[in-house]
This record gives sequence, structure tokens and C-alpha cells, in this order.
Amino acid sequence: MITGIKGTRRLRRAVAVAVTSGAMLATGALTAAPAQAVTAPTIVAKGGYVMNNTTAKTLYTKKADTQLSTGSTTKIMTAKVVLAQSNLNLDAKVTIQKVYSDYVVANNASQAHLIVGDKVTVRQLLYGLMLPSGCDAAYALADKYGSGTTRAKRVSNFIGKMNTAAKNLGLTHTHFDSFDGIGNGNNYSTPRDLTKIASSAMKNSTFRTVVKTKSYTAKTITKTGSTRTMAAWTNTNTLLSSYSGAIGIKTGSGPEAKYCLVFAATRNGKTVIGTVLASSSITQRATDATKLLNYGFATI
Repeated sequence: MITGIKGTRRLRRAVAVAVTSGAMLATGALTAAPAQAVTAPTIVAKGGYVMNNTTAKTLYTKKADTQLSTGSTTKIMTAKVVLAQSNLNLDAKVTIQKVYSDYVVANNASQAHLIVGDKVTVRQLLYGLMLPSGCDAAYALADKYGSGTTRAKRVSNFIGKMNTAAKNLGLTHTHFDSFDGIGNGNNYSTPRDLTKIASSAMKNSTFRTVVKTKSYTAKTITKTGSTRTMAAWTNTNTLLSSYSGAIGIKTGSGPEAKYCLVFAATRNGKTVIGTVLASSSITQRATDATKLLNYGFATI
């Protein structure tokens, strides 16, 4: 029992220390709470990966190095190879061949609805490739920028350039056997590899401009020399409208690939970039990507 004046002073000091300590503990708990609250999200997609685009620091992984079919996210590399050509003239014109049209019909593939005989610029073909995910535009670009005396040789050479580009990035779990993702059983990548391909492609200003565009209307030149105004191409990446700061990049889908999305967004000067592969639907891949972007910005 504490008695007298000295005892009372000791009691006051003890209470003061306890109150101060409690306040410090409370402040510490409040400071630590936000970091503790950021829990890695659960996504439906079979594989996912997110990184800081500036530092390449990994922010999230789910089967990030598992080889999966990529669907039309393959076209990121198609565009990257085209844009890497020396002395590239984006205004060079390509005449649309019947074989490109026949190809998309035979494969029931996504298309830019390019019209046989029309002259279309390389720049327009890139928009046709990346916004409506035109496999006809992909074929035209592969035919234009592959080397060889026959169309088959040119296309094969172009796909070879895609694989060389992957090797030059140090990627060991990526292989392409098509220019558009309609593969022959040997077209695959991983969430980590695809994100690295996209990050590299985003260094090109033309690529960045194309993949953040929501809608584009091409004016092509017909066989008779008149101007044709094409129906507008709408970007299949819904994040451009639904996620604040979204800047791209590319959707993909297919029987084997399911639903894929390579995505990027910039907020407060920081860019988060990532990939989800083999999600369950168009809506779900966007939900998965949104979760990963939110987590990326919370942890970057």
C-alpha cells in the first residue's frame, strides 16, 4: 500500500508513464495498420504476375513461371517486332491480300475486317492488330516484315524474329509458333515472361500510343484510289474505361488460353504492369487485373 505525499507522487508518475506508453503503443499500432491491411488478392486466373515497371521489382506472383497458352496477347510481340524494324516507315502502305481474309474466316478469328485490295498503312495495321485484335492485320504485318521469296517463308521468318526477340530479353519459358496466337500447340509464355515482353514494348512511343487508344477510325485507299472510312475499331481492353490511370495493354482469349489480359496503369508517377492468364471470362479477367493493379499500387 502506498501512503503519504511521496506515495501519491509515485502513483502519479506511474500513471503518467502508463498513459504515455499506451499512447505510443496506440500510435504505433495505427501506423502499422495500413501495411498489415494489404493482403495479396485471390484471383480466378490460373497464372498472374505484377511488377513495378520502373524498377522491375516483383509485386505479386501466382504460378508466374508456368507455361500457358497466350491467345492474342501474342500480338504484343508481333507489334514489338514490327516496331523494332530498322528504318521503319509507319506510313508505308500494305495491300490487303485475299489470303488474309480467308485465314480469319477459316479460323473464325478476331479481325479488323480489312478489305481485299485496300491499301492500309503500317500504322493503321498496328491499330487493327491491337484494338480489335485483328488476325488479318497480324497476317499482313508478318507477310510485310518477314524475309523470304514466298509468303510461307516470310511468315515463318517473322515468327522466328518473335522468338529471337524473346531470347534477347532472356526469356526461357516463351515460344511462338504463330504471329497472332492461333498456334499449332507450341505457342506459350508465362505471366512473368509476358509482362517483361510488354514492359519492353512499352518503351516504344508508338506502341504506348496505340495500346491506350479506346477507338480508332482508319481511312484506307481502295483499289480505285478513293478513300474508304473504315468502321471504328474499338479496343477490347475494358480497363481503359473502367480503371483510373489504365494505359493498356492487350487482351487474349481462346479455347486453350481461356481469358487473358496484359495490363498497365500509371498513378502518381508510378506504373504497375502485369499479366493474368487463363481466367474464366471476359468480366473475370478484368476483375482479376483490377485486383492486381490495386494491390500493386498499394505495395509499390
